[in-house]
Amino acid sequence: MSIQPLAEVFGFPISNESGRAIHYRENKLCPFGNISPNCTKDKAGSPLGVCSVVDKEDKIITCPVRFREDWIIVENAAKFAFPKGSAWTSLSEIRLTDADGQTAGNIDYVVVSYDESTGEILDFASIEVQGVYISGNLRNAFEEYMKFPSADFEWKGRNYPRPDYLSSSRKRLIPQMLTKGGIFKAWGKKQCVVIQQAFYNTLPELPEVPVDDADIAWFLYDLKYDSADDRYHLVLVRTVYTEFTQALNRVITPNVGDMDDFVHILKNKLEEKQSIGPDIPRTILDSNR
Repeated sequence: MSIQPLAEVFGFPISNESGRAIHYRENKLCPFGNISPNCTKDKAGSPLGVCSVVDKEDKIITCPVRFREDWIIVENAAKFAFPKGSAWTSLSEIRLTDADGQTAGNIDYVVVSYDESTGEILDFASIEVQGVYISGNLRNAFEEYMKFPSADFEWKGRNYPRPDYLSSSRKRLIPQMLTKGGIFKAWGKKQCVVIQQAFYNTLPELPEVPVDDADIAWFLYDLKYDSADDRYHLVLVRTVYTEFTQALNRVITPNVGDMDDFVHILKNKLEEKQSIGPDIPRTILDSNR
């Protein structure tokens, strides 16, 4: 098995050399309902057409558009948010503002329940979709592959790309849930979070509640390989139901270590400083007295 980080390029595994896969690669197309027929990730003119990367046995989604396959994320969210038989639709990139008119960001998708005879909105819920950030340089591997696309592609270059789950949660997912999610919680509206199982496994264990008591449904998806068409397909693996405040408190509360360990680090640093002298020369300190 070759060593390289690319799981899907323009929607297809690099092992797939069918006419359709070649057509998508040559024309830089996106098969997952992007805002345009072409992939626009990173740069519209020179897109980084990597949908998912290899991480040991897992295939990790890096592009949020990848989650749009067959729109099952919207269907599953509607089943959670609304009673069975409800008429619903979805809207994308909806701007959210606070009481002062300041933007809290855009909601990835909002599922809306409505009265079919009058068009009146009956209910709505949010859907936040989060792919995984990458540490290292993914573009180098991608551009090298695109020079001569081949199922035998290998790449062991420097700064090898890997999933960065910590940045994905701390810099993106959790701040969004605190701001946008806090508004939806105050409105009494349900929220849906769409991530991969491997990403969820890096979060602290969240206290689960029965579905009828849940503010948030965490929809955990994975990519499953189908040899019949040599492609990966998005499948729902598990749904976790939580209450908003309990879940967020658990996520933002650090796993506190032993203070004695920190004091030991301080002691070593203090001894080191005493042996080499202070950062600021004592003459400067004395002159300021």
